Amino acid sequence: MVTNDGSSGLAKTSVLVTGGGSGIGLGIATALAAEGVHVTICGRNEEKLARAAEQITADDPAGTVDTVTADVTNEDDVIRAVAKSGERTGLLDGVVTCAGGNESVGPVTQLDVDAWRRTVDLNVTGTMLTIKHSARALVAGGGGSIVTISSIASSNTHRWFGAYGPSKAGVDNLTQLAADELGASNVRVNCIRPGLTRTDLVALITDGGPVLDDYLANTPIARVGEVTDIAALAKFLLGPDSTWITGQIINVDGGQMLRRGPDFGSMFEPMFGADGLRGVVAP
Repeated sequence: MVTNDGSSGLAKTSVLVTGGGSGIGLGIATALAAEGVHVTICGRNEEKLARAAEQITADDPAGTVDTVTADVTNEDDVIRAVAKSGERTGLLDGVVTCAGGNESVGPVTQLDVDAWRRTVDLNVTGTMLTIKHSARALVAGGGGSIVTISSIASSNTHRWFGAYGPSKAGVDNLTQLAADELGASNVRVNCIRPGLTRTDLVALITDGGPVLDDYLANTPIARVGEVTDIAALAKFLLGPDSTWITGQIINVDGGQMLRRGPDFGSMFEPMFGADGLRGVVAP
């Protein structure tokens, strides 16, 4: 279990971050390492993980980080990643399930079934496998904290995003299911729903244009999120100041959940046509 050791309450703990090679996962791993946490990052690309580890230690030479190449949809890979994450300290204290993505876009009348399945497998099954095997280690160690990463697309519809929103809604429900089951073993499970957050993956949006304008028009605190915004909440949920918090799904989105999801029409209309976006399929 994450205990109070040092000013942050996280020092000398061990945390596994899936999808830690880039984006929000890398931002969380970097923030944790700066607090004295031993971080293990996993992902599918060995070179990307090596670059991420170099970046983490360059930002804070005192930080310690291990890497393990793993596909979270492969159960054997997940078992190996969880085992690796507890090797250096002898105990796993926390987990952040950040691995995710989307291959499924377009109107519901034109969605590709294989892309849908791959997206659901990555976002839902990958999160389930990570919880399944990390929770075993946390329970055996007396408790701990799991933080899942969902999306604003779960709470606010994102038209033409295919399986992404529904699969992230699955992450939300899975979080609450696991929290309900694991509370008796002192394992907390909470979920962060990021809004539009500045990463390389969404640079096409955050660099400017009508989609960004619509995001900001529907966000009370009208700015793009930073990975540090997400990392701050992750640190809190992993630490000793949140030991009576579980089963929560918390939007970090500048308040966008109060309004509506973005209008991606300008991006998808050239691909599918105006009629296609409203469900028309040519005979």
